[in-house]
Amino acid sequence: MCTGGAGVSRLHQLLGPVVPGTIVPDGTKVPGTPFQLDPVTAAFNIGCLVRWLDFNECWSGAEGGHPSDNLGGILAVADYLARKRLREGKPPLLMRDVLTAMIKAHEIQGVLALGNSFHRRGLDHVVLIKVATAAVVTAMLGGSHREVLSAVSNAWIDGHPLRTYRRAQTPDHASRGRRASRPARACGWH
Repeated sequence: MCTGGAGVSRLHQLLGPVVPGTIVPDGTKVPGTPFQLDPVTAAFNIGCLVRWLDFNECWSGAEGGHPSDNLGGILAVADYLARKRLREGKPPLLMRDVLTAMIKAHEIQGVLALGNSFHRRGLDHVVLIKVATAAVVTAMLGGSHREVLSAVSNAWIDGHPLRTYRRAQTPDHASRGRRASRPARACGWH
């Protein structure tokens, strides 16, 4: 991504609701912004903020990657679940739950990257973000083993960007991973 003033201006253009001024009651808050959004849009926004700090980490193998790109979907769903639980008089998620989800996403994305090079086939490795995020957030939402497998399947068949189309894909795939988990849950949001 770009750096400096022009880059920050571009980042601000990516953030916020799809419809300007929309506020989702009990929605996910996007850290460092005034936005409170639905979890899918928040996953994209948080993913943009995480990706902006592209210096964070890298996984190497047959394919490289940045497992922290999964944070967009994980943090958006964690915030949603914490608010929902508080409304229901239940305790919110613990930070341990969020860290466990991140470790799982890191392992899923990392193990898939070890033996598979999507670049050699002309595809971008951000597909792994979508797959890992779909698996982890479906489980966070209470999905059964079968529902997690279904979400992962949905993520794989969602279509993938070619390697030539690169810059803005990671936040999009974090939110698409969240979207892939929804059809897997017969009851929708829980």
